[in-house]
Amino acid sequence: MVITAAQVNELRQLTGCGMMDCKRALEETGGNIQEAIRVLREKGIASAARREARTATEGVIDCYVHGGGRIAVLLELNCETDFVARTDDFRNLAHELAMQVAASNPQWVRVEEISSEVLDQERAIARQQAINEGKPERTLPHIVEGRVKKFIEDNVLLEQPYIRDPKRKVKDLVDDVRAQLGENIVARRFVRWRLGEEA
Repeated sequence: MVITAAQVNELRQLTGCGMMDCKRALEETGGNIQEAIRVLREKGIASAARREARTATEGVIDCYVHGGGRIAVLLELNCETDFVARTDDFRNLAHELAMQVAASNPQWVRVEEISSEVLDQERAIARQQAINEGKPERTLPHIVEGRVKKFIEDNVLLEQPYIRDPKRKVKDLVDDVRAQLGENIVARRFVRWRLGEEA
């Protein structure tokens, strides 16, 4: 069953969950909105998403230097209170995210930061590649969306496979700590330098 953008948007409005979480829940439940809400709640994502509405203005900036000084990352991770910002769990999460950025070189923190122009361009490239490979016309939409999904997983920090456990996404790690600490936690921004690279 093909899940439409309208269905994903409706579930997002009802739960406050991320786009990919909503899409996965809808796919899992055959497009049934109420069942998808139940799935999201069971996974603890819906309750964590409600926390996302709360303001996160405290936090830390973590610095990670790798490869004998060849790669450096600064990453800002926010939470709601300075008490949580001082906990080992929160600081460890910030450091894990900075290491993820160093290792995997994402371009964006979250999917919503990718412009529609970039996604349209990736769709056009994926479509042309599939045509050049001789793929049947009827399979092109599925191939294109699969390749765009891979592009997102490669380039969006929260959608990337976690370097220590590739079966999990980085956002799963953030959700775990968010649930554990009971506060909204937001990976705000990062910058990554590699020795000799142009800015």
